[in-house]
Amino acid sequence: MNDSHWKQRPEGGSRFAFHLIRFIASNGGRSIARLTLYPIVAYFLIVRGPERRASRAYLARVLDRPPTLLDVARHIHTFAATILDRVYMLSRGMDRFKVNISGLEPIDRQLDRGQGMLLFGSHLGSFEALRVLARQRPDLKVRVVLDRAHNPQLTQLLDAMDPQIARNVIDAGQDGPSIVFAIKQATDEGALVALLVDRAAPGEPSTSASFLGASAQFPTAPWLIAAALKLPVVLGFGLYRGGSHYDLVFETFSEGVAIERHNRPAILAALVQRYAERLQAHARSAPYNWFNFYDFWHADDPQQALPDAGVGADVQRRVAARRSGY
Repeated sequence: MNDSHWKQRPEGGSRFAFHLIRFIASNGGRSIARLTLYPIVAYFLIVRGPERRASRAYLARVLDRPPTLLDVARHIHTFAATILDRVYMLSRGMDRFKVNISGLEPIDRQLDRGQGMLLFGSHLGSFEALRVLARQRPDLKVRVVLDRAHNPQLTQLLDAMDPQIARNVIDAGQDGPSIVFAIKQATDEGALVALLVDRAAPGEPSTSASFLGASAQFPTAPWLIAAALKLPVVLGFGLYRGGSHYDLVFETFSEGVAIERHNRPAILAALVQRYAERLQAHARSAPYNWFNFYDFWHADDPQQALPDAGVGADVQRRVAARRSGY
């Protein structure tokens, strides 16, 4: 299943199902709510064939062995568990979770100086766990670039759980220049702007990098934005370790991305490859946390990276910062 087909896949579940899970989570406690995950896993194993096959393809790479059906079930269960935990993270904070945080000191120093920065996240683990940093440090301004049109029912549910966080979303469905302007305005105000950078939308300029043993496409626009706005970049991973355990891991990637026009393709390729290597390292440390449930390597429908035409062309094509949510 290629990217275009993946974007057209119907959202798993219904409005009733999402609100039922919210009701159970709010009234019955997390232990009872987690029982609802088993029929969800069964639904994906039985009904959602493309996602099941994509899970197998990924797990074969990250586990270095043929995955079993139990591996696939665990993969889907991990995904469902992190979505359920969003309800608690947004409505009740992180008190019920055991969270280990590492690498936050450089971020604190940067933000204490009133200087904004970019946080590059991924579909590895819980991006929501990273977003709850705003609860840990009330003075921290966090803006999230998110495609609100993807998984709209889930987005509406989570927005209802915490309207304040919802107001801090930069909608990636806007035109490109508006997105870039919103990012600049936020970082000028000293905010941490978070966006997902491991998934290239259909038609979005991208470049290839070696990831888990094969070439995969990664978007180039986030790196061009970082260079154009002269912003430091930090990587963030909210890794689910099972039960109520999460590891929030932050890594300083660059104090400032510099991309010279005459050597842009080579510099972009090197940046993306370096990022892919860090993503791969964390994927191997938490193999069931990868939530790109589609043919990430385009084994069935190869696509070629579009030629890069600079940040101006990217934003005009409305893909400069279009990051998909879960």
